[in-house]
Amino acid sequence: MSNKGELVLESIRTTYRKKIWSKFIKGIKDFNLIEDGDKIAVGVSGGKDSLLLCKLFQELKKDRSKNFEVAFISMNPGFGSMDMEQFKKNLEELDIPCEIFDANVWEVAFREDPDNPCFLCAKMRRGVLYNKVEELGYNKLALGHHFDDVVETAMINMFYAGTVKTMIPKVSSTSGKMAVIRPLVYIKEKDIISYTQRNEIKAMSCGCPIESGKVDSKRREIKNLLAELEKTNSNVKQSIFNSLKNINIDYVMGYTKGNKNKGEI
Repeated sequence: MSNKGELVLESIRTTYRKKIWSKFIKGIKDFNLIEDGDKIAVGVSGGKDSLLLCKLFQELKKDRSKNFEVAFISMNPGFGSMDMEQFKKNLEELDIPCEIFDANVWEVAFREDPDNPCFLCAKMRRGVLYNKVEELGYNKLALGHHFDDVVETAMINMFYAGTVKTMIPKVSSTSGKMAVIRPLVYIKEKDIISYTQRNEIKAMSCGCPIESGKVDSKRREIKNLLAELEKTNSNVKQSIFNSLKNINIDYVMGYTKGNKNKGEI
């Protein structure tokens, strides 16, 4: 193992034991994310969250009582050569053996819907990745969505889609052959940023002209709003997160389970 790869694991065990490692283990236990005999593929985008997720799984694999297999896979949606070079350099420095496969998702999404490619891009990326994971024989796909992603997704759905729902820690794919798991569900983005900076990891941005800030996305608007609210209520994100586990259906005007409406007025 490279010196940097080992130092990064060491920081997970020591400096970030409470804020990252313990919360990773708690998420796995609370939501039963890993079971005996699992074959888990970790989806690696090259960003800070997925690189951390890889190192957490490498550390967890050292625990011989956990009987599971893990592999790291990445879909190249159309990165430029400089981005790919940085990505591969990160994988090498951090000792992450990762299989990379190409898909021209960006090209298709921007061609089909140049004004609003994000929805189609996200849908296509999910579909291509899910199919690849199933094709390779894995029964679970681990993604790097964290605490803040859960909160922001809930807010986006309320503000722009008129529904109360968010990312959940474990969900079956549409085919039913695979489960998507999110082991970083309790880990806060600020702690991931701290870990990344402290370990001098040059994580990639997603490389997309929209997400890189040239055009404001809905998620960016929500991030800014939450940052403003935190100035007067530092616990606001935790409250929103907690509310997603504490819904009293006697006090909502209607709800759905699957595609069926329940109790609508």
